[in-house]
Amino acid sequence: MEESFSIPVDLNHKATEFNPFSISSPHMQAFHLAWLSLFSCFFSTFSIPPLIPIIREDLHLSHSDVGKAAVASFLGSIFSRLVMGPTCDLVGPRIASATLSLITAPLVLSTSFISSPSSFILIRFLIGFSLANFVANQFWMSSMFSGRVVGIANGFAAGWANVGSGFAQLFMPLIYSFFIKTLNLSSSTAWRIAFIFPAIFQAVTAIMVLAFGQDLPDGNFKRAKKNTTYKDNAFGVLFNGLKNYRGWILGLTYGFCFGVELTTDNIIAQYFYDRFSLDIETAGIIAASFGFANIVSRPAGGMVSDEMGRRYGMRGRLWSLWVVQTVAGLLCYWLGRANSLWGSILVMCCFSLFVQAASGLTFGVVPFVSKRSLGVISGMTGSGGTVGAVVTQILLFSGSDNKISTEKGISIMGLMMLFCTLLLTLIYLPKSGGGMFCGSSKESDDDDPINTHNFYPFFTYIFCRTH
Repeated sequence: MEESFSIPVDLNHKATEFNPFSISSPHMQAFHLAWLSLFSCFFSTFSIPPLIPIIREDLHLSHSDVGKAAVASFLGSIFSRLVMGPTCDLVGPRIASATLSLITAPLVLSTSFISSPSSFILIRFLIGFSLANFVANQFWMSSMFSGRVVGIANGFAAGWANVGSGFAQLFMPLIYSFFIKTLNLSSSTAWRIAFIFPAIFQAVTAIMVLAFGQDLPDGNFKRAKKNTTYKDNAFGVLFNGLKNYRGWILGLTYGFCFGVELTTDNIIAQYFYDRFSLDIETAGIIAASFGFANIVSRPAGGMVSDEMGRRYGMRGRLWSLWVVQTVAGLLCYWLGRANSLWGSILVMCCFSLFVQAASGLTFGVVPFVSKRSLGVISGMTGSGGTVGAVVTQILLFSGSDNKISTEKGISIMGLMMLFCTLLLTLIYLPKSGGGMFCGSSKESDDDDPINTHNFYPFFTYIFCRTH
């Protein structure tokens, strides 16, 4: 059977090599469809923030309205990511991803018709559902690529997709300016028409996923899952994942790397626009550089995770994640303390590299937590990212009385990152290399060797001898 694939595969026909510039079917074709589809969702979700200085004037939005809308955009993603995990476990990533994109694309277009603060908040909430495609993206890569390269596959697929937020920060102001300067449209008309582009783009990528995608190396999900050794019922898969304490820890720590990234995407253009008195195009270009770093930073995190995994096992993956996320927290704190424009830009660029690499490193660990409930664990971790964004947005950047300045809020966010990252020391995977301070267990753990007996290995880890 291996001869039927154009790249090397393991016994489960998962690819053991990763070449992002290949389009071989089905592995690399799935990769390109996954990142492009999620790219369009990030583009749609973050097409609004760079135009907020214009929209808030047209709709008479208060500072509180803008903050509530930002929170709403992440709240929509929390529930949908939780649901997306079990959905992928049951119907596969292809149908799950395309269906969600096709449902939310008309909502993106509806942005053109909002006329009040309440409708602005509602539309941001509904569009936020599209970010659940991140779970399908990571599930798809974990289904197509072996543990040898799954970190880099997840890193590239999510990293290139996240660049969609950078493109939105750059191109939405340019599209708006084109309509104003070239077509002589009014400001109110120009920003509304601009949302036609992300809506169409998202719908087209969803159709491509349905037409050309394949769930697994051996076929689409309904046919291939007949050979599974697990009883695939929704409750069993969900409970199996929810009882795994490692998924909760990864969800919390991911909330303070990817969640911080989402919050920064939401506030950074407006931050530079207001604090340094820049025009909307310049602020958009600076903010875009934060998202563009994902081209290399998140894939680099996946590469580091796989390399450290080959050299030192799970201990290497966890230690590298802790180090990178800790540095990101320090840089986030520094970003809020920088007082000059160029100093802020420099720190922001360094911060973007580390915080996005930490996200890639996180999903270098996720595929090893549970084989049976991979989608649930991915959903828990992904939802944790948006929960973190909601928490930081509400606590630090949504007050109407401005008790906390934006720059002070950014520094506090960095301190929160440092604290939550310490929880990585509690993760122990008995059959996948152990934890940060302890090697793997030699005991067998039934049919899902890294998911059952969840709390016994934890206490074993706490008291085990370091080696």
